[in-house]
Amino acid sequence: MNAATLTISSRNYSSWSLRGWLICRMAGLDFSTEVLSGDDSTSRAELLHLSPSFLVPRLRHGDIVVWDTLAITAYLNETFPEAQLLPQGRSERAHCHSISGEMHSGFVNLRSALPMNLKAFHPGFRLFNGAKADIERIVTIFDDCLDRYEGPFLFGQTPCLADAMFAPVCTRFRTYDVKLPPGATAYRDTILHWPLMVEWAEAAANEPEEIEELDMEF
Repeated sequence: MNAATLTISSRNYSSWSLRGWLICRMAGLDFSTEVLSGDDSTSRAELLHLSPSFLVPRLRHGDIVVWDTLAITAYLNETFPEAQLLPQGRSERAHCHSISGEMHSGFVNLRSALPMNLKAFHPGFRLFNGAKADIERIVTIFDDCLDRYEGPFLFGQTPCLADAMFAPVCTRFRTYDVKLPPGATAYRDTILHWPLMVEWAEAAANEPEEIEELDMEF
């Protein structure tokens, strides 16, 4: 088996690192994790939304290097098809790709207004209208998937790419005390209690570095 290393930035702040790590674990890949220093320019650019092209998470698997969460997913889905990172039905796969792509490239207001911070909790956090519209769209996605595929994950009984893509949003909903309807609340709690998410959150809680720019406004 080729040696594999996943390079990430902060466990506490980096939603993209979380997504990449979840996908690697879901694929059953045996890998080590390399965490960039908070002083690393690539890491800071990603966390502060200053770079249009993020080079973390980055997976090195033998001689192959691949970055970007969707690219990592495509590679691991080819390498470990038995892991079923995508739903099996053609229609379901198309739906999964669509909402995963929407998360990948959209929801800019939510990202900027509610940055990921697993250590923080802001009860009664005041949302502005742009973020509210993003939240409403995400709740619609959750409700549609849970209605179609009957949960507890977005495409049925087992987690897939879409759950990894939306997992950081669920942490934001908790951090900023976002009020959700019952179905979305149940899904948020399913994700937060997912053993892989619990493992990541525990590691994030022990992460010593804090990045002042990401905490000062809250």
